[in-house]
Amino acid sequence: MRVSGVLRLLAFIFALTTTWLFIRNYIKFSMETIRLPRWLADSALKETKVIKTKCDLSKPCPVNFFAFKICSGAANVVGPSMCFENHIIMSPVKNNVDRGLNIALVNGTTGTMMGQKTFDMYSGDVQFLVKFLKEIPEGTLVLVASYDDPGTKMTDEVRQLFSNLGSSYANQLGFRDSWVFLGAKDLKNKSPFEQFLKNNPETNKYEGWPELLEMEGCVPLKIL
Repeated sequence: MRVSGVLRLLAFIFALTTTWLFIRNYIKFSMETIRLPRWLADSALKETKVIKTKCDLSKPCPVNFFAFKICSGAANVVGPSMCFENHIIMSPVKNNVDRGLNIALVNGTTGTMMGQKTFDMYSGDVQFLVKFLKEIPEGTLVLVASYDDPGTKMTDEVRQLFSNLGSSYANQLGFRDSWVFLGAKDLKNKSPFEQFLKNNPETNKYEGWPELLEMEGCVPLKIL
C-alpha cells in the first residue's frame, strides 16, 4: 500500500473516531442536563402524591387522636351521617338513621363502637332518650346529629343531660334546628366539638329548614 493510501485510511479512521466521541459526549450531556436533581424529583413526587386521611378530613390527626366527621340531615330529605376513625357508623346508606336525634356511642380509650340509636322527637321517644343518656358509661364519647326536627318535644331534663355531656347549645335547641355535637360522659368542661344553626325563615337555605352542618376534627384519647 502506498504511503498516501495509508494516510487517507488513518485520516478516515481518525475522523470516524472523533465523530463517534462527539456524538457520545453530546448525548450524555443532553441526558444530564434534562435530568432533574434527586431532591427536586423527590419533591415533585411528594407534591403530586395524594394523602388519604381518615374520614376524608382536610388534614390528618396527630398520634393518640381519633378522627371523626359528623353531618346533620338536610331538611327532611337527606339523612345525617357519622364517620369515626374511617368507619361509617351511621348513614342513610346503612339505613340506621331517622328523623329526630341520631346518637352513636364510642369507647373514648379504644375507639371501638358501643352502639347507636335514633330518637324520634315527634313521638314519645323522650323518656327512652332520658333512660339512654343516663345509662351511658363514663369515658364514653357521644356523637349526635340532628335530622328534620330534633327539639320540638325536648324536655328540660334532656337538655340538662346533654349539657352534662359538654353541650353549649342544648338549652337553645328548638323546632327544626340543625345540630351536630361530640361530647363525653361527665365531661369537666364544655366540648369544643359542636355546631348549631337556628331555624330562621329569613336565613334558611331550605324552605323550612336551615342549612345542613358538617363538622370534622380530632378528638384526643381519654377526653376526660
